[in-house]
Amino acid sequence: MIGCLLQYYLKVIAGYPQYYLAWLITPVVLVIHFILVYRDVRQVRVRTFIDVANAYLWTAIGLGYFVLSFVFTKIGWQYCFPFYIAFYGMGTYVSGSLIKFKPMIIGGLLCFPLVIVAAYTSYDTQTLLTAFAVFISYIIPGHILRYRYKKQFTQPQLS
Repeated sequence: MIGCLLQYYLKVIAGYPQYYLAWLITPVVLVIHFILVYRDVRQVRVRTFIDVANAYLWTAIGLGYFVLSFVFTKIGWQYCFPFYIAFYGMGTYVSGSLIKFKPMIIGGLLCFPLVIVAAYTSYDTQTLLTAFAVFISYIIPGHILRYRYKKQFTQPQLS
């Protein structure tokens, strides 16, 4: 989401010709992500089927993004965002379904109409639609999950 918004800002608002440099944030974010995942995995004693299925799902989607980067380098980046939104929608829909979490399911499903809209809009608008897709399918559900988790441990326990 940050990459999309930063690219949009650099390209459309600031008029910076090398707007694609916004994506240099990706390796930084990936390193932080893998550090956090590694830290969490070390503390887990039991891995459920859902944990394993989600790991496989997001690994496959990550590999899909990686492979698509080579395809778009060849055919042009102007086509990339509808595909990225579709992959993101699939991942969040399946993850939400696995954990039976409706906000994530709905967020994932909302990505699919965004794919269609993105296919008929300009490249610059597609960057904003992609940021919006991440926001509705991952950021909002993530905050809801975190709120529910924290609420669960802050309520007094009745005996």
